[in-house]
Amino acid sequence: MKVHHLSCGSLCPLLFSTAKTPGAKRNEMVTHCLLIETGDCLVLVDTGFGLDDVRDGKNRLGRPFCAIARPRFDERDTAIRQIEAMGFDPRDVRHILPTHLDLDHSGGLPDFPEASVHGYVKEIDAAEARATLAEKNRYRPAHFAHGPKWVRHAPTGEKWFGFDCVRSIPGLPPEILIVPLVGHSRGHSGIAVKTSDGWLLHAGDAYFSNAEMHPTKPSCPAFLRAFQVAAAFDDIARRRNQERVRLVARDEKVNVFSAHDPYELERFTG
Repeated sequence: MKVHHLSCGSLCPLLFSTAKTPGAKRNEMVTHCLLIETGDCLVLVDTGFGLDDVRDGKNRLGRPFCAIARPRFDERDTAIRQIEAMGFDPRDVRHILPTHLDLDHSGGLPDFPEASVHGYVKEIDAAEARATLAEKNRYRPAHFAHGPKWVRHAPTGEKWFGFDCVRSIPGLPPEILIVPLVGHSRGHSGIAVKTSDGWLLHAGDAYFSNAEMHPTKPSCPAFLRAFQVAAAFDDIARRRNQERVRLVARDEKVNVFSAHDPYELERFTG
């Protein structure tokens, strides 16, 4: 398999910083997605913003989100346009694995209407039910109006580095796993991909800043820490799973990264 690292949307919140790195841009956040060539098809991990989001963001994503996150809309950043620019046929994207279905992770689903969308059963059910006010805001009906081909999964079989996981995903090679990391949302998950250099773990929004993965002195900018607490469906579970991810990140066989840290993206893209 060949893995491509993409950013499918930029966020420029005024108050949030992803790292305490000298010279860091305080308000630049990416939407880190993966495009995986399996030999038989293409697989997307997260989608970022879609074409319709770029064209009508305030209505599709909501004015409060746009005011706070200040997304920078550019059609060239969407997954479908990047896939086309790489010379691939978007119709070859036959499987999508969202870490979760928040509006900044699922906006590109309508651009790939024939793809099977695999997810932890609790997340798909939550996105359909939208049971709380917070979930009405985080899950946008426009992203699912095309009727995604949902494939619900529950953890089964052997654990992955101590985590429950979903193995044997239909249509996908065994090197791709869903790893539940609940807390940020009801069914938030990481996506693990085995490569020739070891494992990648896309941890989604299990954490936001690379500084949170420091092995002995984890830290997080204050406003970003407050946002994570406020956004969490279950903050106790979120913090517990973040600590477990931090432990896994110490293993030299696992390369961990999150969805929004620009410095982690640069590790892979140069």
